[in-house]
Amino acid sequence: MTVEAKICGITSADAVTAATEGGARFVGFVFYEPSPRNLTLAAARGLAAVVPSSIRKVGLFVDAVDTAIAQVLAEVPLDVLQLHGEEPPERIAAIRKQFGLPVMKAIRIGVKSDVAKAASYLEVADRLLFDAKGPAGGLPGGTGQAFDWKWLSSYDGSLPWMLSGGLNASNVKEAVRQSGARAVDVSSGVEDKPGHKDPGRIAEFLSAVADL
Repeated sequence: MTVEAKICGITSADAVTAATEGGARFVGFVFYEPSPRNLTLAAARGLAAVVPSSIRKVGLFVDAVDTAIAQVLAEVPLDVLQLHGEEPPERIAAIRKQFGLPVMKAIRIGVKSDVAKAASYLEVADRLLFDAKGPAGGLPGGTGQAFDWKWLSSYDGSLPWMLSGGLNASNVKEAVRQSGARAVDVSSGVEDKPGHKDPGRIAEFLSAVADL
């Protein structure tokens, strides 16, 4: 089984190299100031410039207004917009129409019934990402927390989706087995400290995914 991988929250050229050489299909850049992975436009522009064209560049936004997204896109050539906040379906549709890019909507999972929230996005998003719901008032992602992967084992939505939340090299195989995911997303699981990706851990994670 081929499983695609996304390395999210990249902040350094070394991390880009490890991700692209290791076989990642997506790299993620965060544009959300409270996050330790937040990038300036100049930094994101420089990192995006060294990503091969075969790898999709994803920009992560949280409840962003149009002007904020437009400012990023004027400087950084993104391929996908990842919306990781509380954006309702109509907002997803509006962003997709406004910017003409595929949209991936994050669905935060705290209890099994949260999986059902995906249904309202099937007609407006291009892809879904199931992530663990963090503590109230905390960051919306990249927390290292996981949810029960078996909750997704019978999910049969019409959109492609990614599994995220608490993944690392040692548990990704089991996560894929339990959830049935065909794509995985990792952030804190390949870091040696918050916001800093470790190239060795990226390589280990992607090697584990390649063995699936």
